[in-house]
Amino acid sequence: MHARREGLSLAVALFVVAVWGANFSLQKFYFAALSPSGFLVARYLIMPACALLLLLWRFGARWPRLSRRDLLLVAWVGFVGHSVHIGMVTWGIHWSTAFSSSLILACGPIFTLIILRAMGVERLHRWQVVGVGIACLGVLVFLSDKLLGGQWRATGGDLFLLLAASVFSYYTVAVKPLVERHGAVTVMAYATLLGGVPILLAAAPTGLAAPWGTLSMLGWAGLLWSIVMSSFVGWLLWAWVNAVRGVARTAPLQYLMPPTAALVAWVFTDERFGAVKMAGAAITLAGVAVAQFVGTRPRENPAPLD
Repeated sequence: MHARREGLSLAVALFVVAVWGANFSLQKFYFAALSPSGFLVARYLIMPACALLLLLWRFGARWPRLSRRDLLLVAWVGFVGHSVHIGMVTWGIHWSTAFSSSLILACGPIFTLIILRAMGVERLHRWQVVGVGIACLGVLVFLSDKLLGGQWRATGGDLFLLLAASVFSYYTVAVKPLVERHGAVTVMAYATLLGGVPILLAAAPTGLAAPWGTLSMLGWAGLLWSIVMSSFVGWLLWAWVNAVRGVARTAPLQYLMPPTAALVAWVFTDERFGAVKMAGAAITLAGVAVAQFVGTRPRENPAPLD
């Protein structure tokens, strides 16, 4: 029974990684078809409905009560995680490419370490410093072809995504005490309900004017898959996998996401990668892995919100 559970958890983890990796190309399709604002409107009309269903399934009609202070904190981290982070990621992916976006966002653990060091929560060990340096070098190599080629929009999108990764790292640190007090389901649901309102209001004027009528039934199904399966069900499945396998064994699987995103983009969107870009990607992922795992125990990070 234990072996079957272990095997199932590994299969689920690989499925979730594949869904997250493919979602970069899928989102770019909808950004082009509906505009980023249109996609955000769809996301933050659907995600709160998912959050409500989750609360009803988990707690029925008796939802957990939070103190006024914690409710304000949940609203704040929800705003950072949903309105700020997801808004930035959406536009960053739109300006950049699927592979670049997946790789840049994989640098999140680097920013988490830097934030924890700046807050005085923990010191950076020697190998963590080495890993940060390797990752920074890898990002420079990865971006060099765009910089030398004058691809300023794509370069700007990558830099915007780097900033978005740092925002998510702040969210990771800020949300942890709330999750420890109230549980991941409660915090996730309340943060979704409260945190997505500002970005919905900001995106609504242009998002509602998107050409919604051009979507076929298959198009609507893909949109629901991109939002519900990747952003909501994927998060819940990843939490279950962490519970079964442990974070230390599960976290390294996230490094399969950029190669998956690259493969999907290569097959379906004709995105191409030169030797310099592939070398930069390998150096970046190696640096992130060294900083996160060598000489220290892997920390538990929330699954990506995007």
